[in-house]
Amino acid sequence: MSLNSRLPPTVEFDIGNQLITIKAFNADESKQNLHQQAVNIIASGPSIANIAFSGLQDTPTIFVNGSISLIQEHNFTDVVGYVISDARFINHQPEILQKYYTGQPLYATLAVFEAMAVTHPDIMRTYHDAMRVLYPVDRPWGVKSNKLLFSKLAFRKKLLNNKKPLTYFTNHPNFIIDDSLNSAAIGVSLNITYGFVEAGTVAYVATQLAFSRHASAIHLYGIDLLNSNQPRFYENEDNSAPSKLDKAISDRIVPSFNLLGKVYKEHGVPIINHSPVSKALFDSLD
Repeated sequence: MSLNSRLPPTVEFDIGNQLITIKAFNADESKQNLHQQAVNIIASGPSIANIAFSGLQDTPTIFVNGSISLIQEHNFTDVVGYVISDARFINHQPEILQKYYTGQPLYATLAVFEAMAVTHPDIMRTYHDAMRVLYPVDRPWGVKSNKLLFSKLAFRKKLLNNKKPLTYFTNHPNFIIDDSLNSAAIGVSLNITYGFVEAGTVAYVATQLAFSRHASAIHLYGIDLLNSNQPRFYENEDNSAPSKLDKAISDRIVPSFNLLGKVYKEHGVPIINHSPVSKALFDSLD
C-alpha cells in the first residue's frame, strides 16, 4: 500500500540555465543504511554549550539547522546527515551553509532546496549528489519561504501543495497516527521514503530519518524546549530567529516525541534525550 506513490523520485532545478537533479530519500538506497550503528542528533538548544563533545566526535552524527557550525570547533569524523526542514532557516541564516556546508549528506524539503537555489546556487551545483529530498507526508511541498521563490521547479506543484489530514494515513503501514488527543492528530513515520510527520521541530524530522536509516539507538542533544525564548547556541540576542516552540510544546512536540519514543522502542530502537532542560518533559524517552 502506498498512498504517496505519486511523490517524485527526483526533482529538477534550473540553476543558471543548468539543470540540477536531486534524488528523493529512499531507505533502500545502500548508502543510506547506517547498519545498526548508534547515532547522535545534535540540535541547537543553549545546553549544547555545556556538552563535552570529545567523547562523541567519532559516533555517526546528524546535525540540524545551525548546529552544523559545531564542526568548526570539534573534529566530527562521521557526519552522516544534515537536516533542514524549514526554508525560513535558509533566509534567516544564509551564512551558515556558506561557512560550514562542504558536501555532508544534506536532507531537506522541496521548499528548502528552492530557497537554496536562489541563495546558494553554487552549493547546489557543486554538491547536489549529496542531497536528498524529504517530503512531509501531509503537505509534500513543506514550509514555504517568506519570499516568492517558487517559479523554478520543473513539475506540477498543485499536487504537492495539497495538504491532507494526518488521519488520511491511519491505515498506511509506514505510519503510526494517534488522533486520540484533544488537539490535532499526531504521528510518526516508520520509513520516511513515504514522507515524514511534522511536530514543530526539525529534530523530530531528523529522528525519523535516523530510524528509517536503520540506526540501533538514537541519542538527542540540545532539544531543550523549555528555554526556547533564549537564543540558539550559535545566535546572540541581536540575530536570533523567532521561535514558536512555546505554543507547540504541550500540544504537539511532547506528545509526538512520546509517541515516537514508544513506537521506536517497540521496534528495538531506544531514543535517549540528553538535554538536562527538557528531560523531565517526556515519559517515553530514555
